[in-house]
Amino acid sequence: MRRILFGLMVLAFLLPQAKADEGMWIPMLLKKYNIEQMQEMGFKLTAEDIYSVNEASLKDAVVIFGGGCTGELISDKGLLITNHHCGYSKIQYHSSVEHDYLTNGFWAMSQEEELVNPGLTVTFLKRMEDVTEQVMHGVTDEMSELDQSKLIQKNISAIKKDAVKDTHYQAVLKPFFNGNQYFLFINEVFKDVRLVGAPPSAIGKFGGDTDNWMWPRHTGDFSMFRIYADKNNQPAEYSKDNVPYQPQKHFSVSMKGVEEGDFTMVFGYPGSTYEYVPSYHLKMLTETVNPKLIDVRTEKLNILNRYQAADPKVRIQYAAKNARISNSWKRWIGENRGLEILDAFAKKQVYEKSFNQWATADESRAEIYGNLLSNYKKLYEEYTPYRLAKDYILEISYRNGIEIASLANKLSPLATLYYSAKDSGIEADKEKISSLKEQIKSDVELFFKDYYQPIDKEISVKLLAMYLANIPEEFHPDIYSKIDKKFKGDINKYVENLFNKSIFDNKESVLTFVDEFSEKSLSKLEKDPAYELYNSFMNLYNDKVSVKDKAMQLELNKLNKAYMSAQMAFESDKVFYPDANFTLRVAYGKVASYKARDAVRYEYYTTLDGIMEKDNPDIYDYRVPEKLKELHRNKDFGKYEVNGTVPVCFIATNHTTGGNSGSPVLNAEGQLIGVNFDRAWEGVMSDLMFNPDQCRNISLDIRYVLFLIDKFAGAGYLLDEMTIVE
Repeated sequence: MRRILFGLMVLAFLLPQAKADEGMWIPMLLKKYNIEQMQEMGFKLTAEDIYSVNEASLKDAVVIFGGGCTGELISDKGLLITNHHCGYSKIQYHSSVEHDYLTNGFWAMSQEEELVNPGLTVTFLKRMEDVTEQVMHGVTDEMSELDQSKLIQKNISAIKKDAVKDTHYQAVLKPFFNGNQYFLFINEVFKDVRLVGAPPSAIGKFGGDTDNWMWPRHTGDFSMFRIYADKNNQPAEYSKDNVPYQPQKHFSVSMKGVEEGDFTMVFGYPGSTYEYVPSYHLKMLTETVNPKLIDVRTEKLNILNRYQAADPKVRIQYAAKNARISNSWKRWIGENRGLEILDAFAKKQVYEKSFNQWATADESRAEIYGNLLSNYKKLYEEYTPYRLAKDYILEISYRNGIEIASLANKLSPLATLYYSAKDSGIEADKEKISSLKEQIKSDVELFFKDYYQPIDKEISVKLLAMYLANIPEEFHPDIYSKIDKKFKGDINKYVENLFNKSIFDNKESVLTFVDEFSEKSLSKLEKDPAYELYNSFMNLYNDKVSVKDKAMQLELNKLNKAYMSAQMAFESDKVFYPDANFTLRVAYGKVASYKARDAVRYEYYTTLDGIMEKDNPDIYDYRVPEKLKELHRNKDFGKYEVNGTVPVCFIATNHTTGGNSGSPVLNAEGQLIGVNFDRAWEGVMSDLMFNPDQCRNISLDIRYVLFLIDKFAGAGYLLDEMTIVE
């Protein structure tokens, strides 16, 4: 069976024509499946220019920035550009009321002024390889799903270990096409990455949450960093002796701009898409999960916005948290809206009806695929309440939920060390304990730097009440029994007691408790209200929700793998691209305007004039910096002027998603013309269904970046590093 499924997948790949615009394609396979179409659309390079193992290629200028964005090299001195929102947490880390880099921006005028960012990494892909046969070695149809999974994981571990033996590289191995294919990625990770420059948030985050996911857009969404290496140009921890990294490849920066119909290519790390799911998945998201999560985050944002508007210090403290909360909140709203407009659920049902007719028309196919959709229906009905409970618990415990409880959990590893030693009848490892205490104390310092108790108290009351009202009783943790018995069901009184009695409400008390922590401290920790609250939710999660969720996920994975193969066989004249999984991909399309709705058609570009039209000193997100207004008044645009203004953003039909933030946008010559940062509202459902008429990626025009560096920031020395093509 495994060989049959793999054969069907290969057969699908061998077909000659990919679909224009839609798709996130594997770089090493472009030569075989995409390059002819790309060249027909205007691309002037070869597949080898994009991806090569033996020669420097465009892939060598693209990096994973941090843990969830893309960045690109734009000089031979390790200079890197990504989005402002990707560097936002690092800009905030260095900000204070005295040095408010979020509001005022930051520009290092020499390498000595660049700021160190502990924990920030960038990752280069060295090579990738199809290892499907090695991963599936020994796997048979006679084995149970669990045994298959165990053997696959064993094979994966061995492949990864062997691939990086005696090197400083790291190996990542991921499934494609829902486990029908596997690729190995060999990466090089650099750990000394310093902040070089960022415009003020009034530019880098212009429009704020109001403009997020929207077009027209006028956001200067970029920040700049530099990669440092040791004297041998190898990755190294931060050291004052490190030197700027010399990359194999960096992008030339084009001043030529874009016109309607121009070829564009996005090269980056898209996070997750779900293009091939059944209609039942859409039903779960649009009718149950998304609406409830939207409600939760609406309440979080209402509370944060009110406090942030009243206090500049709180605004800085909660800036990154607010951005994280609002990003998915608005995407979920747009996703539901876009799927409804597309009538996506009905379209999936029509497709599934045709698929079922095909699957049951042949006896051998019916045996393999005949029950796929009915099995999906039954499983999603069972899975939906568990998925909702899981997401709700994570909203409370992890995703900027009850902060005091998440802080209490920082001590869990320390407690585990003492419990393990106690159970074994031995003394706890003093060296491990000392190291762990230092890490926890560092985490505590960071926590309280960006913490405001009134926000946490109000959010705690709201979240606990919403969980009680929206989640079935079978998923209620035992903390609610305590609230009923001790506080007569009054959540306000419970939360007041929580913050009055917990040691985690005060930085000094937490630091002292960690310093003096011993086996005798375990009892006090267990009784602490914040620790008790966190454990109450997580015990429910681990004992009831997670166990069932994992079991159903195994069943879903099995169905997804079979359904993916079945779709490839059913649509044998279609070239399939794999869902995004945060691996390097190429998306290509063209610059294009679009019709948003009746009587509304959007142009493909925006300009500095539009920023001035949006200027509103009374609204924080629309306060244009005075210097930018002065440059506009004086028409001081320099060589960046086009038709009496400066280009700011443009849109194209490239298929992108989260993770593509910061991705290079390239022209037909492979030169950098923009930095991808968002999608248009009308097409935000593209993670689930792509609509070529309205799905548009939004990019920052590189000419606006150069204008800001040169004219606004006065950091023209950075331009001297770049290879600029005029």
